[in-house]
Amino acid sequence: MNGAELSLALSVFLACAVEAVEAFTIVLAVGTTRRWPPALAGTGAAALALAVLVAALGPALTALPLGVLRVVVGGLLLTFGLQWLRKAILRAAGAKDKHDEAAIFRAEEAEAAAVPAAEGFDGYAFAISFKAVLLEGLEVAFIVLTFGANQHDVGLAAAAAAVAVATVLAAGLALRAPLSRVPENGMKFAVGVMLTSFGIFWGAEGAGADWPGGDAALAVLVAVVLLAALAMVAEVRSRAAGGVDASVPLGEERRGEVA
Repeated sequence: MNGAELSLALSVFLACAVEAVEAFTIVLAVGTTRRWPPALAGTGAAALALAVLVAALGPALTALPLGVLRVVVGGLLLTFGLQWLRKAILRAAGAKDKHDEAAIFRAEEAEAAAVPAAEGFDGYAFAISFKAVLLEGLEVAFIVLTFGANQHDVGLAAAAAAVAVATVLAAGLALRAPLSRVPENGMKFAVGVMLTSFGIFWGAEGAGADWPGGDAALAVLVAVVLLAALAMVAEVRSRAAGGVDASVPLGEERRGEVA
């Protein structure tokens, strides 16, 4: 496995592990509060739908010309990655509450307990589990398809995603509790950096740019994006310490002062 393949597999693994943790928390809350058979049925139905989606779209994406594919994939990853990175920066700076799986579990558990029990098949447990796995899984499918199609190796991306999901399930079933000790916020920060870096790298290549050193330039790009993100964390912290609302985009408060 070369450096590009290793970076792809690691990025997909981390991103999919984060999504799997979030889906697992919801299914666990519904299954323990309601009934497990419909919760597992909803999970299985969503997983099947996602598998069909990846199997159908994977070959179609890899059939696109490489230049077009890299521009499209690069743009999508950059948009997606910047959203992850923005939230991760705000959480790291203390301007946004960190993701707390234990709190989410308690909220989902209370909501599930408040719904009257159904006779026969529990449609609520099925629907909530299906929705949770499908919504989180769509992000997994997006990452698998974009990374895999661009490298013409959807199989490797799918395998990394499968290992991530299996790891989360194994840990969750062993503990039978929300995976609150998983460093989810740190993982999201890392994923945001990786997705943004890959988006810039592949988008520029698709537009005709040649990176000095080829694939080796990706490591430098990751370091630059990481340093920029850490600088933004420091900036947000300083703004918060100065009493400025960190949710306001940088520069907006300065224009307001001038006006």
